[in-house]
Amino acid sequence: MEENGIRVVVIDDHAVVREGIRRVLEGEAGVEVVAEGKDGDEAIAAVERDRPDVLVLDVAMPGKSWLEVIREVHRQARRTRVLVLSMYDDPEYVVESVRAGARGYLLKDSAPAELRRAVRTVHRGETYFPAAVTARLAEAGKRPDPVQPATAILSPREREVLIGIAQGLTNKQIAAGLGISHRTVETHRESLMEKLDVRTVAGLTRLALEEGLVTS
Repeated sequence: MEENGIRVVVIDDHAVVREGIRRVLEGEAGVEVVAEGKDGDEAIAAVERDRPDVLVLDVAMPGKSWLEVIREVHRQARRTRVLVLSMYDDPEYVVESVRAGARGYLLKDSAPAELRRAVRTVHRGETYFPAAVTARLAEAGKRPDPVQPATAILSPREREVLIGIAQGLTNKQIAAGLGISHRTVETHRESLMEKLDVRTVAGLTRLALEEGLVTS
């Protein structure tokens, strides 16, 4: 995935912390903090409005819990990767965050360079857990469940149509290959775009490449 122009939303209930995170991230070429917020409601509103690439999310904040926010973002804006930034190294927090859909978990005492690295890593669709976090998980004998790929919510036929789109086929060619009507392909195409919240062929192709459905 192209890493230029990473758009980030920062959510923390302390204005000073948000400002610090903004300064750290915007010190990196190609990273822009497009919005900030202090609680779960503002997090969800910012994601819906700005469609960021990465949401940097605090654990302790008023209103909706961080897990509720992650689940909502995972349902409504699956292209937004969630990076939890927390003062807590409790393994349960890490495991529950990942189960909810977070791509990474970073401690607030991490170095600025590590925060920038974590944002770039989750933006690429990879997971990020620093040594301090993985050590705590190992001590507790816990392993976070892998995050389901975005395309897991598609039906088998929708996945087939997505693969055809990513291969550069027209609706007519996809229909012929699958033995279904042109209109049925259009219906599946509209449905998968809605589910994935991706509206362009380029975006669908990039997602299919990221998740290994097709090869470049």
